[in-house]
Amino acid sequence: MSPILVLLTIAFYFTILFAISYITGRKADNQGFFTGNRKSPWYVVAFAMIGSAISGVTFVSVPGMVAASGFSYMQMVMGFVVGQFIIAFVLVPLFYKMNLTSIYEYLENRFGIASYKTGAWLFFISKMLGAAVRLFLVCIVLQLLVFAPLKLPFILNVVFTVGLVWLYTYKGGVKSLIWTDSLKTFCLIVSVGLCIYYIASDLGLNFSSMLSTINENDFSKTFFFDDINDRRFFFKQFLAGIFTVIATTGLDQDMMQKNMSCRNSSDSQKNIIISGSMQLIINLLFLMLGVLLYTYVFQNNISIPGKSDEVFPLLATGGYFPAIVGILFIIGLISAAYAAAGSALTALTTSFTVDILESTKKKSEKEVAQIRKKVHIGMAITMGVTIIIIDLLNNTSVIDAVYILASYTYGPILGLFAFGIFTKKAVKDRYIPLVAIIAPVICFILDKNSETWFNGYRFSYEILIINAILTFIGLLILTTKNKSTVEYYQTK
Repeated sequence: MSPILVLLTIAFYFTILFAISYITGRKADNQGFFTGNRKSPWYVVAFAMIGSAISGVTFVSVPGMVAASGFSYMQMVMGFVVGQFIIAFVLVPLFYKMNLTSIYEYLENRFGIASYKTGAWLFFISKMLGAAVRLFLVCIVLQLLVFAPLKLPFILNVVFTVGLVWLYTYKGGVKSLIWTDSLKTFCLIVSVGLCIYYIASDLGLNFSSMLSTINENDFSKTFFFDDINDRRFFFKQFLAGIFTVIATTGLDQDMMQKNMSCRNSSDSQKNIIISGSMQLIINLLFLMLGVLLYTYVFQNNISIPGKSDEVFPLLATGGYFPAIVGILFIIGLISAAYAAAGSALTALTTSFTVDILESTKKKSEKEVAQIRKKVHIGMAITMGVTIIIIDLLNNTSVIDAVYILASYTYGPILGLFAFGIFTKKAVKDRYIPLVAIIAPVICFILDKNSETWFNGYRFSYEILIINAILTFIGLLILTTKNKSTVEYYQTK
């Protein structure tokens, strides 16, 4: 695919993105940046949130994973839907009642300042690493398609990529993100749908024969009940899906600041339930696309890349299909990756300004705006430096390690919120950071030795649940007789 065509596609997409960002962010104040002034229509947020969980990694990886895992990922997606209902009816009313700018303020009200800072720092580490890895993978694709053919260095690629993200989130924050994420959702649905159409047409399949081909393929096996030691075992995936979405959506400032931009908790609940349920359809489309890609590979005797993540990019941009498929791939990839990165950058700016610097408690509106803009630049620079470090290490296992670390850091957050919501006990706040370190360390030891210690059992995503349970137990040990100060319980 021509580098110029890729650049023109990106330029076209960002022209629309900047126009939306400018129009929606013109009059944004600090609360507009942080919470969207709580005026976002719920149906717009719902449409935007359909694509919010889809990153560039998902866009590339899910179609490629069907060869190794079949449709087993759908078991986890079913758990996501259940988790969304729990978020809607447990967390959303609580957060709205306390009128939070950052959801980690709840931890300060419930336990104390040490818990508050622990939650904020755990989120910061998780989101920064996760966002950097997602953008790193996009930078790799852009390097191959654009920067390398033009003999431009990777560092310029990073500056270009992070700079674009910083620019379109600079003014409006959440107020702009709701609308730019709506564009992302539209581009994702259209690009995946049309890719399926063009690839099926190239295989000579109409709609009914395409469904039959997918259904009859061994890769479309969805449910795995046979072997509890299998990472694809149903209850591992389903239960992990429930708790993963609670942790990474309901207890994630990035996701919840958009959900909480609705006018009231009722509207936010509608948004979460509808957008969460639509995840079933979106992820099913990605998996269907994966089966069609592998069908095409086998029928045309194409060498399968060593990494499953490379299957979709190779076929989409390698001249195997009409040029429109490559253009749709680029639009889908950049809409997923840049929107996710922009969302993460805004959430990191919000959390660092509100939670770590506590600027909103001490400063005027003008002073907060100045600090927020400086933090926004600092977060962009930090993200860029992290991407460059990952590239210098040049080791795929580093990417895996980053994702594992991110999943571990959400475990203590999940345990903290669960303990706060489901008990009225006060704890020794100053020791909570220690619990948040010990629980993931124990999980790491268990994960590394599980096959030896537990008769061949291998942990999968359920390590997040174990992490949260250990945190919960640690908090029980730290229980004190002092009265809890959380306002929520005082008014019950």
